[in-house]
Amino acid sequence: MKLTHRNNTIKDGDGAAVGYRQYKMERDRVAFLIFVAPALIAFILIMLWPMINMFYLSTMDWRGLVKPKVYVGLANFIRMTRDRHFLRALTNTGIHTLISLPGVILPAYMLGFFLSQRPRGYRFLRLVFFSPAMISVTAIAMMFVGVYLPEGILNTVLRGVGLGDLARPWLGNTSTVLYAIIAIDFFGGLGYYAVLFSAALTGVSNDLYEAAYLDGAGRWTVMWRVGFPLILDFIGVCLMLHLIWILVGAAQNVLLLTQGGPGDYSMTLGYYLYSQAFKSYQLGYSQAIGVVIFILGAVGLLLIRKVTQRDYQM
Repeated sequence: MKLTHRNNTIKDGDGAAVGYRQYKMERDRVAFLIFVAPALIAFILIMLWPMINMFYLSTMDWRGLVKPKVYVGLANFIRMTRDRHFLRALTNTGIHTLISLPGVILPAYMLGFFLSQRPRGYRFLRLVFFSPAMISVTAIAMMFVGVYLPEGILNTVLRGVGLGDLARPWLGNTSTVLYAIIAIDFFGGLGYYAVLFSAALTGVSNDLYEAAYLDGAGRWTVMWRVGFPLILDFIGVCLMLHLIWILVGAAQNVLLLTQGGPGDYSMTLGYYLYSQAFKSYQLGYSQAIGVVIFILGAVGLLLIRKVTQRDYQM
């Protein structure tokens, strides 16, 4: 009887402990939801709802804010397949991505690795490299107007070194205008990402570098076989940020410098969305373009994440 009584006492104590743990977990869950609720509501109102509305409006023929909306189903998307300006914008965005994504991120990593080795004056160099990120897009565009003018800096330098045959109106030539726009990414992005990479690389233990050097590895090997894999996740984040810039942000340079011209040779998806929405007042069609940009961006981000995801932990 005593043994039974003691077992019952133990069971009662275990039950009380389990009940307390359940109560504490429930209390923590409620507290968490209370604190998270404002952020969640803000996300729904500012991010999720406009995104859902974009998909809804992409099925409408809507030609102005005060004009009625007419449901047209997939007509806007079918129209894209016959729209040469959209196809040109899609091609230009693809070219921009293929050139700018590796062309900016890889040299920026190399520059960031150099800065992470703390050479003499590295603090000043970081400030110099990061300074373009502190200049507004408008100011940078105006700077490159001076570079690309027929009598601008670039043509003057070419003539000065005896390469006057290469001088041309860079923003007015159909064969060079897109690449002139893409080149601005290198000015604004190289130093910015280099500073980010140098900050990430400072978290890598010097013991790993020293072990590689002792094994006979050169600086080039250490940079790509030691430093690069260790911050691969962070490199993926920077690739994602730059992809988003190409799809959406780079339209600012097109707007300020060429407005898609000459013809549509510098048209990009981001700028074409803007022009359809605010110039042609084809609001439904512009949202269909936005859906395409969203899908391309989502697929691109998933691919980048897949490629740069590490299967090991530090």
